[in-house]
Amino acid sequence: MSANFFVYVIVVGQNQDEDIPFTNQSQPKHYKWWIRVISYILFLISGQSAAILLGRLYFDKGGNSKWMATFVQSAGFPILLPFLFYFSPFTKSVPVSVTSVARRPKISTLVFLYSAFGLLLTGDNLMYSYGLLYLPVSTYSLLCATQLAFNAVFSFFLNSQKFSPFILNSVILLTISASLLAVNSDSENASTVSKGKYVIGFLCTVGASATYSLYLSLVQLSFEKVIKRETFSAVLDMQIYPSFVATCGCVVGLFASGEWRSLSKEMKEYKEGKVSYMMTLIFTAVTWQVASIGLLGLIFEVSSLFSNVISTLASPVVPILAVIFFHDKMDGIKAMAMLLAIWGFLSYIYQQYLDDSKSKVKKKMKANSNEASLGLTGQV
Repeated sequence: MSANFFVYVIVVGQNQDEDIPFTNQSQPKHYKWWIRVISYILFLISGQSAAILLGRLYFDKGGNSKWMATFVQSAGFPILLPFLFYFSPFTKSVPVSVTSVARRPKISTLVFLYSAFGLLLTGDNLMYSYGLLYLPVSTYSLLCATQLAFNAVFSFFLNSQKFSPFILNSVILLTISASLLAVNSDSENASTVSKGKYVIGFLCTVGASATYSLYLSLVQLSFEKVIKRETFSAVLDMQIYPSFVATCGCVVGLFASGEWRSLSKEMKEYKEGKVSYMMTLIFTAVTWQVASIGLLGLIFEVSSLFSNVISTLASPVVPILAVIFFHDKMDGIKAMAMLLAIWGFLSYIYQQYLDDSKSKVKKKMKANSNEASLGLTGQV
């Protein structure tokens, strides 16, 4: 995944290092736009799937720290720093225009924005950790599937998302796909948790799903209203700085909770050994960063709802990979969930294609109208 990321940055990212204003998504899509979107989709699906599998490996082999599981979701941001430096407009030899500088938001605004997002991510990731700890897998997965519905609501009010029949079809199919997996999941550990902890896990998971959906919509709103730049460095900024704040928050939580005292013992008792313990955490952190870049890239290029659609699409991918790597059982429900997810994904992509075709037709009609007007003016 790291190699793919590097190749993408060299081939596609170089076309995004110019500081140009944020444009409306209704504009016709160039083939380079489709390349970027497909690349981001691959980042999100592969990164999220690998991160979830590694997270499962961590818990299966003896890991049990909630704050450590939360910490690795944001701690891998340093691997993106070289790319941030490379794509920063201030590292280019070409002078930055006065209008470009004037268009940039104030430093204080950015500090507030990134800090708020970082703290929001810390709380959201921790709530997900509590939900996974206290709930059966079936209940947890079912509640997580609600984030797509939450995101649809937030996108409608905050991002003026328009819902066509194909988009609604996509949201419904992907929700059903995730729900099928949840109902089909093992719930054998349901009786090991007290009623009070079960309620806490339930509320935390619902709260995390709603918070995550709100975060996605707010990020899209920030790109459009605050950042106002179509650059790859803008995507990196939105990932690196909030991740730094979230990591600092996790470190505080790790020491405040006292869990740091048990980490040494956890490493020694890890079933696969100390080296495997460290490599699992490191690769979990790296894959979450790959997934996050894909997530933010899709918000930047398309919408928060589309990024959530792709994130939900990864839900049936994980069980398939679990069959390969963890020797889980493959059944008809998992296959049906995969087919529904692919159908929902193609439905959303088809809507993007229709929107792109309409935009091109409108642009062509406008150009022909302008040419006709110029011809009449010339005759006069």
